[in-house]
Amino acid sequence: MRFVLAPLAEFTDAPFRLVCHEGGADMAYTEMVSAAALFHGHGPTRHLMEVMPGEGPVACQLFGAGENELAFAVRVASSLRSVDSVSPRFCEINLNAGCPMRRIVGSGCGAKLVTDPDKVFRLLKAMRENTDLPVTLKTRLGPASGDRRIFELVDAAERAGASGVVVHARYTSQMHGGAVDLETLAEVVRKTRLPVIGNGGVKTAADAEAMAATGVSSIMVARAALGNPSIFRKLRGEDVPSVDGPEWARRHLEYILQFRKMLVGKYPEDHIPCEDGYVGIKMHTHLFRYFSGRPGAAALRARLNSIRTLAEVREILQSVV
Repeated sequence: MRFVLAPLAEFTDAPFRLVCHEGGADMAYTEMVSAAALFHGHGPTRHLMEVMPGEGPVACQLFGAGENELAFAVRVASSLRSVDSVSPRFCEINLNAGCPMRRIVGSGCGAKLVTDPDKVFRLLKAMRENTDLPVTLKTRLGPASGDRRIFELVDAAERAGASGVVVHARYTSQMHGGAVDLETLAEVVRKTRLPVIGNGGVKTAADAEAMAATGVSSIMVARAALGNPSIFRKLRGEDVPSVDGPEWARRHLEYILQFRKMLVGKYPEDHIPCEDGYVGIKMHTHLFRYFSGRPGAAALRARLNSIRTLAEVREILQSVV
């Protein structure tokens, strides 16, 4: 079974994807990239599409509600080259039709598209016509329990020429919690000719086994990977190297610094925080999470929260065993 890292807004940047690849992820998705922002020339949006040497296969996830904007964004994503400057940077381009965040839904994107399979068809068709890369759909079962739209959505993906679907086996109303409907997921797998990646609630090997029983081609791991990059090997039943939280945090920190340096070199006109400021942002996003559940974790997080420089962060991380 293949295990992939889900697209998580503000989390699945290149440094985090890299540690997850080292933790056993077979593939990873970028954060959601705004097609409208690319279309209107918002430079920093391109930062979300950068990759680092050593990453495994990466898929680019776009969100949008306009055919022209998505067509443009697909052309941009398809034109990008990998670190070898030869092969395409991305292995596929994915349309987000499942994010339940209010600002995304309010702009007609994400989970708002669950209610309009015909529009999903048009958007996917526009994307497919503007790239030679595989185009896929990520969506949910429907707006709410009792209002399933998934079969119409999958049909739209098939008719548009999509190469696969990612199904978050929850309804929009559930946000990121609540029971996962594996029975409906299994029905989707049976009824479509497209490969289906299953998503939702996978935290343990037992969860993965239950989802695998639906017949999905791959399993997507989301929030359970935060602070726990080796979860992919654990779910696969592999022997996990003795890399603990503090060691992952130290490794992740160095990747964060490498990535910032890369951004500064590629985008000299963009505002990118200094090392201290950049690490401070990522400390709250990622690094705190590596100490969850450890003895003294609360005191350690409080100590990290009070510091302001990279040197102090390094000193504390090196002192933790």
